Amino acid sequence: MRSTLRTAKSGVPHAGRPPVAIELTPEGVLAAALPGKGQPPVYAFEPLRAGALLPGIGEPNLRAPEVVAQAIRTALGNVSPRTRAITVVVPDTAVRVFVLDFDSLPTRAAEAVPVLRFRLRKMVPFDVEHAGLSYQVLSETATECRVLTAVMPSLILEEYEAAVHAAGYEPGTVLPSTLAALAALDSPHPVLTACLSPFAITTAITSGDDLLLYRTLDLPEDPAQRLSEVQRGVAVAAAYYEDKLASRPRELFFSGSGEAGDFARWIGDPELSTVDLSPHSEIGATTAMGPMSLASIAGALAGAA
Repeated sequence: MRSTLRTAKSGVPHAGRPPVAIELTPEGVLAAALPGKGQPPVYAFEPLRAGALLPGIGEPNLRAPEVVAQAIRTALGNVSPRTRAITVVVPDTAVRVFVLDFDSLPTRAAEAVPVLRFRLRKMVPFDVEHAGLSYQVLSETATECRVLTAVMPSLILEEYEAAVHAAGYEPGTVLPSTLAALAALDSPHPVLTACLSPFAITTAITSGDDLLLYRTLDLPEDPAQRLSEVQRGVAVAAAYYEDKLASRPRELFFSGSGEAGDFARWIGDPELSTVDLSPHSEIGATTAMGPMSLASIAGALAGAA
């Protein structure tokens, strides 16, 4: 990954973020572009055939790279981007994200990155030394430094970048879906979120610009076991919220595959109201949008000029 990560408060500008982004998912490619300053985004969705993109960290993700590249080219062509540089949002399961605690961390990236790689060596099952890595200091005192760190296997990162290049564009910032979605939040209060994909669920808790929890669970194929894992993931996150913040969450902000109403029925918690993190809309859509949430793409565009 190539830039400092944004975790919350989409109203805070992100210097250098291009006015165009894509999200790559097993279902397809969602593209968005800002036509001009102050204008709302234009969206397009291009579906992928089943099995063309299978996210993970252990095997190639793009099983049909030429098909994915063509979908990127088509989706972006439908939104007429002003630049060739784009922000790329990838599935959560292709990235590992951690909040790490240090007594202190060097201020210069050239010195901080080796420290982070050393800590991550026993935490991820791939070569950390050559992996794509990005970090953001969440909070720092005289005795403690909390750092959000995202790391991605180099071969997997190169796959996604190669597909973007093959489509005729230049990949800039690369973000996992949930971190991108969190940038669409604009709340100083604690927020519980869940991002669902066909392969995983990621739960997160933000408090202002701080990230208190980030947890990705791979989901089994069996529908009954899948439902059980989703319910367990949300229950654990809600319990963590209550433990850390001394109050039970009343709302869960949903993003990813499907609708908030369906997800609410899945988790079956009458005391937890489920709402869309970024409501689905056909406004500004140049193609049928399919089941895609706009949260991650909205976060990817946060602060773009």
